[in-house]
Amino acid sequence: MTARAIWKGVIRLGESTIPVKLYSAVEEKRVHFRLLHEKDKTPVKQEMIHPETGEVVPSEAIRHGYETEDGRMVILTEQELKNFEPEPSRDIEILQFLPGAGIDHRWYERPYFLGPDGDRESYFALIDALGSNETEGLARWVMRNKEYFGVLRLEQRYPILITLRHAEEVVSLADLKLPAGREIDRKELAMAEQLVSAMADTFDPGQYRDAYRDRVMALIDAKAGGKIIPLRKPLPKKNTRNLKKALEESLRAARGAQK
Repeated sequence: MTARAIWKGVIRLGESTIPVKLYSAVEEKRVHFRLLHEKDKTPVKQEMIHPETGEVVPSEAIRHGYETEDGRMVILTEQELKNFEPEPSRDIEILQFLPGAGIDHRWYERPYFLGPDGDRESYFALIDALGSNETEGLARWVMRNKEYFGVLRLEQRYPILITLRHAEEVVSLADLKLPAGREIDRKELAMAEQLVSAMADTFDPGQYRDAYRDRVMALIDAKAGGKIIPLRKPLPKKNTRNLKKALEESLRAARGAQK
């Protein structure tokens, strides 16, 4: 299936402009169910219900409220919220350039591929500039009434724009309270190092599928074809409280997998 652009913008780099199209670099593949009435299998619908009267509340009677720490409810109108929306724009403004891999991955949120929108010469000039300098551009843009910050980088000679989380969303390492570790057993350390070495390999994304989704879809296909699938209880997990024993078992398994 040919990818479809979800948005068009213009990268502004000083006096230069580079028209681009945004393509989603990831796809949502979760299983979505319809909620049905048990008796006649008719899809049910959700409504806003007043908790005290049981009456249906129409959409025009619903307001946005924010509960404060002391339990008060602050009401905000649609117009008040709309006033804070950023001005519509097609500009992807490059704010500065950073060394390659200069941003902690905790900040990364959602990736988009950038394709040319007519002017291929300036588009490929951007690719050459990013590749030759091994840098990443910090960008800001407005898309669908929301302001985004992101990083512009190359992924196998293809420009990719990754949205960044805001500062208040990223947990600081200083906020984490790590437990004090016990004295390291040299044999356990040696086995752990051997295990790391034995399990070293390249990343193959095809091996890491959503097992739950695969099983659910297989069940759906089977039931749609009139088959009856018996339920199976999951196998109990092994007790791995003994670290030394667990490392020995893992090391044997890793060595066996390499043969």
